[in-house]
Amino acid sequence: MNQLRYNWAIIGCGTIAHEFAQGAERLGGRIYGVGNRTREKAVAFARQYGIETVYDRPEDAAHDPNVDIVYIATPHNRHIEYILPALQAGKHVLCEKAITLNSGELNQAMEAAQENGCILAEGMTLYHMPLYEELRKRFEGGALGRLRLVQASFGSYKPYDMTNRFFSKELAGGALLDIGVYALSFARWFLSSKATQVLSQVSLAPSGVDEQSGILLQNEAGEMAVLSLSLHAKQPKRGTAIFDRGYIEIYDYPRGSKAVVTYTDNGRQEIIEAGHTDMALCYEILHMEQAAAGEGNAMYLYLQYTADVMETMTTLRRQWGLTYPEEV
Repeated sequence: MNQLRYNWAIIGCGTIAHEFAQGAERLGGRIYGVGNRTREKAVAFARQYGIETVYDRPEDAAHDPNVDIVYIATPHNRHIEYILPALQAGKHVLCEKAITLNSGELNQAMEAAQENGCILAEGMTLYHMPLYEELRKRFEGGALGRLRLVQASFGSYKPYDMTNRFFSKELAGGALLDIGVYALSFARWFLSSKATQVLSQVSLAPSGVDEQSGILLQNEAGEMAVLSLSLHAKQPKRGTAIFDRGYIEIYDYPRGSKAVVTYTDNGRQEIIEAGHTDMALCYEILHMEQAAAGEGNAMYLYLQYTADVMETMTTLRRQWGLTYPEEV
């Protein structure tokens, strides 16, 4: 049964776009249109997923009257040039992480969404995983006491090639925007408010982007987060939220479906499972469609989290003296 209610257009044909199209298929539907800077790739993508419309230019998706929602899956330094026209044309927009390069761009996008009555959301998988809503329902009542500290790590081992997108400054590379956004989003999910104090240490790659970093955050409630990121050293994707009376551990937290809760008074452990890791993109699609239909206001909360995380990332890069060509 087709669970999709709206026509989607995809801009970009990379790995995550393929996962997204496969997610639509798992929900019984198909993507309506696709555009890519290299049209031949869009044609091949359309053939693979039975997509009926291929745009001559990716920006044409914004002006297709049959399109309801645009999903943007280009390198993040190109996001804003596709986000704004789509919103101004009255399309809802789901954009891959990091949603923009900096807070200034995101503020422009949020204003355009509000002015045109559109939904704007970031494709941050953990915001949409059922596990996190289950944890919130279980523990926001105070069963574990006050939140004290969040820890999260994320490390990849990328080829040490300064021309690939992970290390290229021209393609807005670096650990922070590529994988650090996950760790910061994990922290923001648990913190009661955004970070107001931001400290860090960074090691830059020869290309000038951030190769690895250690980040320490604190908000006005005194809650803290300690994060470690690396692009050329593998780390477990492990997140921990530490409370007065226990702690929650989640492995592979960007698409987590299982958490282990340890109660510190007696050492008892509880396993909580919800959702399926391989359905992560399906959950994003369904939540976006619910928002487009006016069902619930979760996407507005997630967008505020996105804005808070982007503010922190903008602050960090300012501290590091790291700017991209589009920002000069």
